[in-house]
Amino acid sequence: MPDFAYIARELTGQQVTGTVSASSQQDALAMLSSRQLFPVKVDLAAQPGGARQSLFGRRVGARQLAVFYSQLADLLKSGVPLLRSLELLEEQTSNVAFQQVLQDVREQVANGTRLAEAMSRHRKVFGELVLSMVRAGEEGGFVEEVLKRTAAFTDHQEDLKGKVVGAMVYPIFLMSFGSIVVAILLVKFVPKFEKTVFANLAQKGELPWATTTLLAMSNFAQRYWILIALAIVAAVYGIRRWLATEEGRWRADQFRLRAYGLGRIVRSLAVARFCRVLGTLLHNGVPILQSLRIAKDATGNVVLSRAIAEAADNISEGKSLAKPLGQSGHFPRDIVEMISVGEEANNLEQVLVDIADNLERRTSRELELSVRLLEPLMLVAMAGVVLFVVMALLLPILQSSSAV
Repeated sequence: MPDFAYIARELTGQQVTGTVSASSQQDALAMLSSRQLFPVKVDLAAQPGGARQSLFGRRVGARQLAVFYSQLADLLKSGVPLLRSLELLEEQTSNVAFQQVLQDVREQVANGTRLAEAMSRHRKVFGELVLSMVRAGEEGGFVEEVLKRTAAFTDHQEDLKGKVVGAMVYPIFLMSFGSIVVAILLVKFVPKFEKTVFANLAQKGELPWATTTLLAMSNFAQRYWILIALAIVAAVYGIRRWLATEEGRWRADQFRLRAYGLGRIVRSLAVARFCRVLGTLLHNGVPILQSLRIAKDATGNVVLSRAIAEAADNISEGKSLAKPLGQSGHFPRDIVEMISVGEEANNLEQVLVDIADNLERRTSRELELSVRLLEPLMLVAMAGVVLFVVMALLLPILQSSSAV
């Protein structure tokens, strides 16, 4: 049986803590009540060793999770018992880390634990969204449908992520390659010209300004390259530490939303993720307040998450969802209008999924167009830098030839 860590109060009001072994959280609550303890918090206790160690092993990919959800749904729909289905999928899994996770889930289910509760021991693998959907499916008796939808959702999100990453690979490669070329020119080739060609002209003060600037940059790079490297490392480390703070995340997310050209794409992708997650949760019977608390984290943006959290507070007071989202200023007006219509027509979950589909299609086109424009701009910038270096090297030679 799993162990549950609890915080409870005695009849005297004194707070006590401890652990209790029970087959489920409900049994743990019943045991505490029988001891005349009033539970404040009851959670699964951390397990030393065992399946928890699997989380430190190889990463479980989203594609593999999607396949697992789909196969488990097919097995359950075909009438295969849950315990046997988990056993079959555990045997077929080649990822050792995921195999250990499934083994622990199967053992918990064999001890009488519900599937969602057994999966919740591995939140870093399955995530809050999946756990909430599976829990709703168990309560409503439609686990197979939930798992199918979860598989489709996971696949869709991974496809979208692949498109975004794939679109940025070539521009990043161009920028990295151009930086390496310029660094090699400054460190290797410019010093050779300085010693053989430019020495006499430098003494006479006849070097062009471009050549003088290039030589100064080359000398600085040669003398202080260690300091430059350390400064870059320190800057990266400092920025990462700053981004780990609450203020840093807030400022960075604000910049992403307001950045010219990029902000619209970032906002659209974040709103699309929010709408898809919220629509999927509502379709599977998760209450709207709980769905909003889960879906707000799917945006990946602290600014939008805070706006959604404030909207959830308004809903708890009996207000609509569209109005506070519109007042936040972070959601496009057309999206707010569609959400308002969905609330009035009582088909909000379908409207949210449609919004996500439309936003992702539109954003995909905008991202593709932006990348197409970015590539020639980066090529022109690289060509300009290389042209400056070449001209700075050739101008003194041309001047010397014309003088002769």
